[in-house]
Amino acid sequence: MATILLVEDDESVRAFVSKALRIDRHQVIEAEDGEMGLQAFAESSGIDLVLSDIQMPVMDGIAMTKALAQDRPGQKILLMTGYANQRERASDLEAMILGLVEKPFTLAAIRDRVSQALQN
Repeated sequence: MATILLVEDDESVRAFVSKALRIDRHQVIEAEDGEMGLQAFAESSGIDLVLSDIQMPVMDGIAMTKALAQDRPGQKILLMTGYANQRERASDLEAMILGLVEKPFTLAAIRDRVSQALQN
């Protein structure tokens, strides 16, 4: 069991991913954008993995990743996106993230990617 910070602005996607993670008995902390994600991260102890969408209002996943990597080098971060241009924007984050999950994904696929990320 791990503690996962899930940062996703789309309520239906957030609910789907949260359900998938809870199947594997992970504790899930949810945030709606990168700014709220940073706040939740600061207020929580022992976040094992940050799973974040890239494109979000207020603060996107890329800005949040850069802030987390500066404050907490080595933090496990996995990004998600459904947009090709967002994948390109994330290419300079390779040293900071464990990978990029392409949307849409199945329940089994997101569970598998999270499991792999936690094992790294």
